[in-house]
Amino acid sequence: MSTAASPRRIWLCADDYGISPGVNRAIRDLIERGRLNATSVMMVGHAISRSEAEALQTSAKASPRCAIGLHVTLSAPFRPLTMHFRPLDGDMFMSFPKLLLAGLARRLDREFFRAEVKAQLAAFADAFGRAPDFVDGHQHVQLFPQIRDGFVDAVAEAAPQAWVRQGGRNLPLAQRLASPKAMVLDILSAQFRRRAAGAGLGFNPAFAGAYDFTRATDFGELMRQFLEGLPDGGLVMCHPGFVDDILAGLDPMTEVREREHAYLAGDAFARLLADCNATLG
Repeated sequence: MSTAASPRRIWLCADDYGISPGVNRAIRDLIERGRLNATSVMMVGHAISRSEAEALQTSAKASPRCAIGLHVTLSAPFRPLTMHFRPLDGDMFMSFPKLLLAGLARRLDREFFRAEVKAQLAAFADAFGRAPDFVDGHQHVQLFPQIRDGFVDAVAEAAPQAWVRQGGRNLPLAQRLASPKAMVLDILSAQFRRRAAGAGLGFNPAFAGAYDFTRATDFGELMRQFLEGLPDGGLVMCHPGFVDDILAGLDPMTEVREREHAYLAGDAFARLLADCNATLG
């Protein structure tokens, strides 16, 4: 007699804790509801005071399993923690398209990025009293050429037990070709995985969650697509939040964050997990 397969245990990670108070509240709300089991924190964000860090730790303690990671931030409109970081655009990091082009052209110095990632890791340890459970990157900058070298070096030195996020998917070629943005992440992630493995760092076996935030979409249907074929231990990225003035001044992702929060907080998401034989475990 056959038995039902055990549910796949996935990571559902909310990025950008620390970008604004409204995003922080939305992420904590979903953690307390058991609808997230990971979040990554921007230590250069505008809302990562000690009280916001303590509030996140309190919410995570109420969840049976919630990892807290570092969301390494190396792109505008944020500013570095290290004094002599280069390249800059004024006093801010460069935009992520410029960073990608500079990395592809081999115009970056990995040592500036290694030092900045180590500074952000140290800031996380100061705020949370420990190293992060995992380390990922805002706008996927940890995958970019040259940046990934400094990123991996820093994590291996300062938080060797943390796993790192790669952005490759476990999908047939035809499905991968259907999303140009995700295809770019696949290509960048192949080199990142090799670099991380060489440094002895663990990483998620597969990734989902990339989509065009500028288009009106059915997030529930997208989530179903993200879960299809995702293996045990795979990671889905999300960006829930409540819009506030700070967020509106920093990031074009506003209303989409509220749509994501509403879906993840609702009954439809719980049903989808059951339908897909997946659990946040």
